[in-house]
Amino acid sequence: MFKIVKKDKKTKARLGVLSTPHGKIETPAYVIVATHAEIKCLKPSDIKKTRTQIVICNTYHLWDDVLKANNPKSNNMGSFVLNRLKTELPTMTDSGGFQVFSLGFGQKNHIGKILNSADKLHEAPLVRRKKNVKITDKGVYFSLDGKRRFLGPALSVKLQEKLGADIIFAFDECTSPLDGFDYNKKALERTHKWAEISLKHKIKNEKHAPYGSRASRSGSSGKRQLLFGIVQGGRFKSLRVKSAKFIASLPFDGIGIGGSFGRNEMVKTLEWIVPHLPEEKPRHLLGIGKIKDVFNAIENGVDFFDCVIPTREARHGRIYTKNGYFDISKIQNNNIRLEKGCKCPACQSGITRTRLHELFKSAQPIRQAQGKRYATLHNVWFFNNLLEQIRKSIRKDEFSTFKKNFLKNWPIAKQV
Repeated sequence: MFKIVKKDKKTKARLGVLSTPHGKIETPAYVIVATHAEIKCLKPSDIKKTRTQIVICNTYHLWDDVLKANNPKSNNMGSFVLNRLKTELPTMTDSGGFQVFSLGFGQKNHIGKILNSADKLHEAPLVRRKKNVKITDKGVYFSLDGKRRFLGPALSVKLQEKLGADIIFAFDECTSPLDGFDYNKKALERTHKWAEISLKHKIKNEKHAPYGSRASRSGSSGKRQLLFGIVQGGRFKSLRVKSAKFIASLPFDGIGIGGSFGRNEMVKTLEWIVPHLPEEKPRHLLGIGKIKDVFNAIENGVDFFDCVIPTREARHGRIYTKNGYFDISKIQNNNIRLEKGCKCPACQSGITRTRLHELFKSAQPIRQAQGKRYATLHNVWFFNNLLEQIRKSIRKDEFSTFKKNFLKNWPIAKQV
């Protein structure tokens, strides 16, 4: 399943290979977000051209679609997500746990799971949007768009099995970085209880499913879906360590690490958690993907991470290069490539900064769509190529040097 092939001599960085029914993934790897089982602005034929190894889809947002489309007689485990992607590659699905936060607490308090410098701890009363999201020990009730529905650990596993991803996650509660110790402690108890229920139902479904069915195997190879447990605990060391030890003690195939920490606290949080995780299992840092965070996560032993940055920022005109990024809407009369020497499909097609600027500024939707496609092709390729360079540096025992040299040329907000 997961094999570590090389460990960096100076850090916790490591090279690995995760085998799935739909292909092998070389780690560390950037997991590209495909919320609705599609990468926005890209054609199915574009995906592998961007060097994408794996994508992550959103269980909550695919909930209705998979129930409508599911055919219980189908024996193709990857049928739903891969049929919609229209290309075959390894896939992940989240549990729906993040929506417990984002559609409730996060939406009402206008805050993300990572504390920004502008956010103030306990400056104002925290509001839990009980009308939208009601959290109970059994699961969560969502009341949105005129619908009331319940999502718990058993149903989350069932939905993810129907989606047919190669890697799925146990249902959890993602807390806010503004939550105090007492609330995080209660949420952690729920997350641990839900982890056990998720495992129980996954094992039960595999045991009782007819041979060849979705629940019993994944794809033609017969390999089963992999289930990852999630470490939570917010900004508190004692809870993080407790969660890491508990999740590590269960027979999960891999470990997910939930966010919810303060700005610049990611490294410290990983230093608390990683020593208590099994070496032989892959580790996924959920929802993290900024350049500096990528290097720091890998340096601390993380194998996977996912983030909307490559795609969302491309659609808004932010173009990434090895020397920084620039806003294409502000570029005029500049007929050079998006990045000198770049081998992404967009740059290889001959697109220039001026041309991309014109497409983004066009009043014609079809031309705007062309511009967003070029930008997405470039950014996704850039992040995947960066991970390939990082893997090469680990292989040569040069990770620390590569990190230092790359970040030296990567100011936080440099316009190039």
